[in-house]
Amino acid sequence: MHDPLIEYATVPPTPLQEAVLAARAPLLRTVDDLLTVPDAALERPWRWRPTDRDDLDVRTGFYSIHECLEAAIGAIAVGRAPAAEPFGPAVPALAAMATARWELRGVLAPLAEADWYADPGGDEWTIRQTVGHIVGGQRSYGWYNAWYIRQGIVGAEVERPSEDHFPPEPTEEEEAAGDPATVMARLDEVLDANAVATAALGQPAMAISGRWSGLPVTIDFRLGRYGSHIREHTIQIDKTLVMLGRTPTESERLVRLILATYGRLEAELVGRPPRELDRPLTGGRSAAMILTGVVDETVATASAVRAAVAG
Repeated sequence: MHDPLIEYATVPPTPLQEAVLAARAPLLRTVDDLLTVPDAALERPWRWRPTDRDDLDVRTGFYSIHECLEAAIGAIAVGRAPAAEPFGPAVPALAAMATARWELRGVLAPLAEADWYADPGGDEWTIRQTVGHIVGGQRSYGWYNAWYIRQGIVGAEVERPSEDHFPPEPTEEEEAAGDPATVMARLDEVLDANAVATAALGQPAMAISGRWSGLPVTIDFRLGRYGSHIREHTIQIDKTLVMLGRTPTESERLVRLILATYGRLEAELVGRPPRELDRPLTGGRSAAMILTGVVDETVATASAVRAAVAG
């Protein structure tokens, strides 16, 4: 099967920095650990720093992780000025996609596999069906964006290409096949591929004509749909959970905050060439080092929180 993202590419790929890929697994393991904290334990004592004489509470440990991630975002944003490499016009849309990805994960992280299959009634989609649609939609956006960009038509309407320009697209059922971790890994693969393929696009590409929902639009608009489409269906999943009568616990809400903040951190890194993320920033550390350090700190804080709950 040919890959339209490669076949129709007009710019060199911008590979993801290894530190970005390496950070995700320990973060997700930590989130699973934090989700075991019952709400009843949130007011138990937790020692923030070994030298402190007074304890805070477990709830503050969750917020401490959020605050460390916020600090990392600020350190990268401030530290890269004024010597940062200029980024292309596609990168803000890819950053929005990164944020939306982790907001979606924040909603899904507490759910058991049975929740994915639960029927909300009223002919509404299950969560599994909605996630399958998200994966398929993001894959389709990438393929068609690549095709429209290859045509390079500006200032005139274009028609949607016929399906024979592409390999058979997986059905939404196929996109949703497997356990939740498998499906989310599939989504990550699609989103990462779209980011790699478009990060280096220049300003002229933003004006290239395409279509969306039968309407004439530009590539600039279609790239904006990368994040908006995920958020649209994240809201749908929230509504589905209400229909299922599933109210998030406080711990689940705190994890959702942590993952949303991490998404904003990854948004500072997506679409940037690895050499930039390895370059020392103001203060001496690189963006990759800041990311690795804050994830290590997140893991350590979560371990201390769990110890406080257990002890």
